[in-house]
Amino acid sequence: MKFDKKYRLLSLDMDGTLLDSAKRIPAETTEAIQGLMEQGVEVVVGTGRGLAELLDYREALQGMHYGILLSGGVIYDFHKDQPVVVHALAEEHCHRLLEAAVEEQSMVHFLTVRTSVAREQDILRMEDFSMGVYQEMYERVCDRQQDMAAYVREHAGEIVKLNIYHRSVASRKRSHERLAGLDLNLVMAEKTALEASPAGITKASGLQELCAMLCIPQSETVAVGDAPNDMEILQMAGLSVAMGNASESIKKICDVVVSDNDHNGVLETIQRFF
Repeated sequence: MKFDKKYRLLSLDMDGTLLDSAKRIPAETTEAIQGLMEQGVEVVVGTGRGLAELLDYREALQGMHYGILLSGGVIYDFHKDQPVVVHALAEEHCHRLLEAAVEEQSMVHFLTVRTSVAREQDILRMEDFSMGVYQEMYERVCDRQQDMAAYVREHAGEIVKLNIYHRSVASRKRSHERLAGLDLNLVMAEKTALEASPAGITKASGLQELCAMLCIPQSETVAVGDAPNDMEILQMAGLSVAMGNASESIKKICDVVVSDNDHNGVLETIQRFF
């Protein structure tokens, strides 16, 4: 039985899962995570965020050894402060993605291992792209670049993930149709976002790589998530847990559903299965 198994690794999505609606980690959840790690359980973040977007949570995540960052594009060793695995986007694909974004007058967000990059005028108007909840963070952590095409040329092989934030769902659909023929992993996220990673790179591929490194069977892992970019990792994990605020498509594929992110579903998961 899945519920009787002793689990050795817990992967936690950030937004909509570990973080509440105010983008905070409840103190009791932090305490429970620390307790798990002291017992020898490997607790990791499995997130679309990069290092720059994790800065606010350094204290809460203290002691965590590894992170599956940028939707599986990076396996990061927090203890050594260096990436273990990096899967970057091809320069040509970055230019094609950028062209599609320009066509839709969308906001482009580049993520490298350590940096978060966007245009100043877009950061200041993130509400236009249904991303207003992140504006304050972007204002603090983003590297401002005006010429995004030049940035791609100057940082070829460094961009791991590229987000396009659209002005409407219809606009996102048009971008998805334009880009569907490229050898990329395209995921719809948030209200109007389209996330692009190299083909085959997902949080699930990151979990697979990390489990191989740590010699932990995938059957002894638990993954918790809420959104479409969690689909593959939830299908791969030994036990899949959907947050109460998860989409119905996510709930349907999971072994169990817990409370939502504003009622400490992560803490419930730890208490029930570890």
